[in-house]
Amino acid sequence: MKCVILQPSYIPWRGYFHQIQKADIFVFYDDVQFDRRGWRNRNQIKTPHGLQWLTIPVYSKRHQIEQTPINNIHICWDTPWSKKHWSTIQNAYSKAPYFKQYRDRIQSWYAQKPELLSDFVIDITLSLAEILGLNNKIFLRSSSLSVDGTKTDRLLAILAKVGATHYISGPSARNYIEEQKFREAGITLEYMEYHYPDYPQLYLPYTPFVSILDLLMMVGDDAPRYIWQTS
Repeated sequence: MKCVILQPSYIPWRGYFHQIQKADIFVFYDDVQFDRRGWRNRNQIKTPHGLQWLTIPVYSKRHQIEQTPINNIHICWDTPWSKKHWSTIQNAYSKAPYFKQYRDRIQSWYAQKPELLSDFVIDITLSLAEILGLNNKIFLRSSSLSVDGTKTDRLLAILAKVGATHYISGPSARNYIEEQKFREAGITLEYMEYHYPDYPQLYLPYTPFVSILDLLMMVGDDAPRYIWQTS
């Protein structure tokens, strides 16, 4: 049983969905500390004026937010940010070949008004997974598993809880994963390798590390060919 444990992110890039595709069970690691400079509440899209951040505002004080679990981060609705995000996406991709195919689905995301960041970004990720044909996977949240521990020990406890025998991790985890503990637990370990072909983009220069929205808008149902069907 192959498993991925990954923090929820806002409209992630294609590598995130490649990990979902490779897994039997995908665990949203939603009860670890929020990282203010990470991808939990923001991502980038391409526009005629270059890369643009889409950032979900959250309630917090700077020194407290990074001590708060992701699933306890509250969205700030004091400004009409969701309307702005949708408008920015519309303006950036209205001329893309597949904008009309996804327009209503994406617009529906921004008609919601959820309280918690994790609920919002996980729902969007599940919607995108369905678009990519990945809705046959098992999706769980770590906060629902009642597993204790820290770092590698907690990952192993989650894997044991879901009955996984193979763990798929991002490449940067090589710097901190205690591989010996995986061997002792009888769980095989695999690191992702991201080698994706270029695809046509509306605006130059070519930039691969943006939200998957860019890929979908440009190639539509052919998106898997630019992610896992190349591997």
